[in-house]
Amino acid sequence: MSVPVDIAALPFTRAALHAAYAGGLAPGAVVTEALRRLDAAADPGIFLDTTAPDALAAEAAALPPFDPARFPLWGLPVAVKDNIAVAGRSMTAACPAFAHVPAEDAEAVRRLRAAGALVVGKANLDQFATGLVGVRTPYPVPRNAVAPDRVPGGSSSGSAVAVARGIVVLSLGTDTAGSGRVPAALNGIVGLKPSLGAVSTRGVVPACRSLDCVSVFATSVEDTWAGFRVLAGEDRADPFSRPIAWVEPGVVPVRIAIPAPADLHLDDDAARAAWAAARALLPAAQEAAITPLLDTAQLLYDGPWVAERAAAFGDFAKAHPGALHPVTQAIIGTADRFSAVDAFRGMYRLAEHRRAAEDFFARFDVLAVPSVPNFPTLAELVADPFAPNARLGTYTNFVNLLDLAALAVPGPARPDGLPAGITLIGPRGSDASLAALGMVFAARVADQGKARAA
Repeated sequence: MSVPVDIAALPFTRAALHAAYAGGLAPGAVVTEALRRLDAAADPGIFLDTTAPDALAAEAAALPPFDPARFPLWGLPVAVKDNIAVAGRSMTAACPAFAHVPAEDAEAVRRLRAAGALVVGKANLDQFATGLVGVRTPYPVPRNAVAPDRVPGGSSSGSAVAVARGIVVLSLGTDTAGSGRVPAALNGIVGLKPSLGAVSTRGVVPACRSLDCVSVFATSVEDTWAGFRVLAGEDRADPFSRPIAWVEPGVVPVRIAIPAPADLHLDDDAARAAWAAARALLPAAQEAAITPLLDTAQLLYDGPWVAERAAAFGDFAKAHPGALHPVTQAIIGTADRFSAVDAFRGMYRLAEHRRAAEDFFARFDVLAVPSVPNFPTLAELVADPFAPNARLGTYTNFVNLLDLAALAVPGPARPDGLPAGITLIGPRGSDASLAALGMVFAARVADQGKARAA
């Protein structure tokens, strides 16, 4: 017997939807509600392509019988960043001249569908996943879910906003320099950047192919982990896929490092206050110098890894003059200054940084940092398209280069009401322990919020 559900008030979480499905709610009603919420958001920048209502309803009707053990994402509406292939749906990477319709799903999307997820649409992004601000798109810019006058964060802007607005339960982004963490932080949700190679990137338009990850957004660590659990696994058809040994979240790491004062780069009093509040909710942590980790980031935009972006889409740019966003074009336009000798020197320098990271994580299980040092306004990006973007990556740019995993978790809000949070960083394969600590931290944030409300 079906149990009546006020679907408009139903939280779009895995637990809430699966409880409703167990009570008889039809998935067709949920996808209809997802499209209603999208329409109510009145934000044309979130999606670049949406699945037609009748097609989405047909996919929902074709789901196998409800069995969340076999199909952990059964009936969950999801969004997919528009640099990840969805069969039969247009893919642009936020560049109209690049538009084409893939014949096959990306491996990550195939695994989503196999777990019962329903793809609502293709989400907007910084063009070719180049940016952390979310405004480098020729399409309408997605509006930050909390503060429309602020940047939504990128490059996975639409993916984060779709989750934060409650349109989908989870979404896929990508992350090369922070694109799966910065938009999560700026929209008050969770973002997981898995260990390199843990999730296949086959079917993903590359940014820096040796560093790219498929990331997962949700409103809770539990839902983010459920998405990752479905996606993770070696794909022998992807040469960058790597086997990884990990377990379900269990033991909470206890050796926690936080940046020493000299490495705490926050741009305003509101950010400093939010970090102090978040730090107070962490289990006992020890201050540590992280300059060797932060310095790694110079290789990404001031070193030969810029040339890897040119390797990804530079030929397309040359064949289609004027097709790229001006800022994207300016970034890859610097690639020609690097030689093969520079690339090797960069590799040698990176090896030194990775050894320093190994030594650091021999002493600590996890590094907790502020997710972002600032929260730029849209007006600030108009005045300066580069500097605020660079600052946003202060605590994200080094992570992929050093082969680390990271999880962005919302923390206590800033005094001005804007979202803030922390990012937990650990060595390759630490995804589960980061999730375990993230759940503890999120619970403490929730308890503090309830106490203040009471």
